[in-house]
Amino acid sequence: MFQGTGSDVGKSTVVAGLCRLARRRGIRVAPFKPQNMSNNAAACSDGGEIGRAQALQARACGLQPEVDFNPVLLKPQSDSTAQVVVHGKVLDTCSASHYMNDRRQHLMQAVTDSFTRLTQQYDLILVEGAGSAAEVNLRERDIANMGFAQRMQVPVCLIGDIDRGGVIASIVGTKAVISSSDADRICSFIINRFRGDPALFVDGVKVIEELTQWPCRGVIPWLPPALKLPQEDAVILEQGTQRSQRSGSDAMIRIAVPMLSRIANFDDMDPLRLEPNVELGFVPPGKPIPRDIDAIIIPGTKSAMGDLAFLQAQGWDHDIIAFARTGGKVTGVCGGYQLLGKYIHDPDGVDGAPGSAPALGLLDIVTTMYPQKQTRQVNGHCPRSQSVLSGYEIHVGATEGEATRSPMTILNGKPDGATSPDGQIEGTYLHGVFGNDDFRAWWLNNLKAGSAGSLNYESTVERELDNLADGLEAALDVDELLRDARAVES
Repeated sequence: MFQGTGSDVGKSTVVAGLCRLARRRGIRVAPFKPQNMSNNAAACSDGGEIGRAQALQARACGLQPEVDFNPVLLKPQSDSTAQVVVHGKVLDTCSASHYMNDRRQHLMQAVTDSFTRLTQQYDLILVEGAGSAAEVNLRERDIANMGFAQRMQVPVCLIGDIDRGGVIASIVGTKAVISSSDADRICSFIINRFRGDPALFVDGVKVIEELTQWPCRGVIPWLPPALKLPQEDAVILEQGTQRSQRSGSDAMIRIAVPMLSRIANFDDMDPLRLEPNVELGFVPPGKPIPRDIDAIIIPGTKSAMGDLAFLQAQGWDHDIIAFARTGGKVTGVCGGYQLLGKYIHDPDGVDGAPGSAPALGLLDIVTTMYPQKQTRQVNGHCPRSQSVLSGYEIHVGATEGEATRSPMTILNGKPDGATSPDGQIEGTYLHGVFGNDDFRAWWLNNLKAGSAGSLNYESTVERELDNLADGLEAALDVDELLRDARAVES
């Protein structure tokens, strides 16, 4: 099990790289995360959903996503509530206090059931913790870190991020605050994201080893491939505008994505971010949407009603409407598609507080929220480009209206989404739509002729997983890590 000294220390990426590395060694390997908190989810073939990070890790293993890889998924819906997804299906929506004090302890059985099933199918399970191993205030009833590790007797490797500073204190401090029995569960540590010559940190490693009595299994340098892989934590968006390497600035396309408060599945933008002639920027709260852009994409959201109010509070509604009125391209994906319509109705409070609200009014559609969630993998095509499409749906609500007579996509043989008469305003429920190379090239060339590159997105992800595995194999003592792993009683 790989736990971290904090959030965003690189646990997901390290596990993904080691999954690919183990697979290349001929080991039957699978990923596992007991509890994940993320609005970036992936659809499984059985209609369940898991965190996107576990879907990427499964891909690194050569596996399709399965609900057992992430038995408990928490999807924040407001500042104080989250949807609880267990074995891929929504269990309920509850407050943080209710989950921490009452609900969480009852989910350990679901976690151990999934883990036990996996141990019966695979030779090696690479487990990812959540947040920090040192959150001792949450240790009671914990199912995500040491609570799980102790329950299933799983050895732990602790990851510290040197790029954020204070890595010696964060690792040594972890041992200082956790119980001695939890400290005994940790068998080694890793330093991640080191910039420069690792030899300069040899003394730092020795200090940590002396103070913790844990051996170091390696110092991982800053690995560029990690930045090209789908990201799960929304903290990546706080870095602001993300730029890809570009060739031919004359063909440059600029795309703005408002950073909604409950943004979901923002990895939908990754294929565009990796296009050589595209500059894609996430617009943070408090900043206006730039005017000198070629397109706006409104991303998915866990709470369409909540983010409608958030979008209006930022003044982004005026920016988007003004851009559309001048002929600008506006595309909405999933919740972003719902925001483009005339109204959103939520009579039962499925998406937050019950009520109705006028939306942006750029498409002649109305969305009504219903309790049933649509979660499925889909295939289809785009009627205008005739390009083949694949991806997945994860949403609540049904959308109707005149604009749906001109669907943006056809999914599993049925119309999906809507398009304005001039084709400049469009929306779809299809997550992963921009991951389809032919569609993405057509969409970009409609913005500016000759702007689409030759990016093969799926091949790029595969190549970068291999590059990541190469980097980890060079930096880590993988043989010792494998020796640290040991069988657990089923």
